[in-house]
Amino acid sequence: MSPSNHAKVRVTRRSPAYWVVTLDNPPLNIVGPAEMRELMKVLDQLEADPKVKVVVFDSAVPGFFMAHYDLLKPLAESTGMELGPTGMHPVPDFMVRLARLEAISIVSIRGRASGIGSELALAADLRFASREKAILSQFELGAGFVPGGGPMARLPRLLGRGRALEILIGADDFDGALAERYGYVNRALPDAELDAFVDALATRIAGFDHQTIVETKRLVDVASLPPDAEMQPGWDAFITSVQRPAAQARLKVLVEKGLQRPTDVERQLGRFTAEYLEVDAAGNKRPLISSTTRSRKP
Repeated sequence: MSPSNHAKVRVTRRSPAYWVVTLDNPPLNIVGPAEMRELMKVLDQLEADPKVKVVVFDSAVPGFFMAHYDLLKPLAESTGMELGPTGMHPVPDFMVRLARLEAISIVSIRGRASGIGSELALAADLRFASREKAILSQFELGAGFVPGGGPMARLPRLLGRGRALEILIGADDFDGALAERYGYVNRALPDAELDAFVDALATRIAGFDHQTIVETKRLVDVASLPPDAEMQPGWDAFITSVQRPAAQARLKVLVEKGLQRPTDVERQLGRFTAEYLEVDAAGNKRPLISSTTRSRKP
């Protein structure tokens, strides 16, 4: 298959009841308008097939579950996308529909899940991470803009206001162990055990009665999901904030350092967003934060 025809989102049907959706957009699994359209098509299929009871999202790209949204594509490519069935932009539309999918959704996180990668994980029902290799973050504030995929609505309900603000405003990296401790993920497992654990759980769920799964999940949704109306404002805030001069200046520095390329910037977003250099009125560069931050450890 030629690169132009390479499917960046692959579906494997382990059985009629159990699907695996694999993200395969090397080198970083960055998601932009084209990848969102592929994800939307898969979601359409999941919604249309009443036999599906469980779906697992994983990655084929070493080191990255999903890096973040594509920040280098012209903004008009994102803002000009056709609205989804909910009437929202495809990003919040996808997150809302994934959360309300009748099938149980599971993410298996190996590598970095930042920005929209973290947001997809938060929209899923269950999150499992590699203890050694997973890194989760909402890095956006460190780059000068507001997260757009709904974490402000989901994180406080999932793990409380204080920890939500630490993740969102601190904008730092969380390894698998600390993500588990905070409740950011269900469990962090030894990397060698992650795939077998997720497959066994998905296989178990696939063997249960479909209607019982649907009714149980629906009642949990009533108790735990944010109202759909909370999702679009986050995307609107992202689009507004990313156009501000301060955000553009930060992005320019990060791109110069290696953003959206397989460099240490992408592998250590928490560190590099904190080392951003601001240019003052006299043309002098000064660090916004003097000390280097490191991945959060428990």
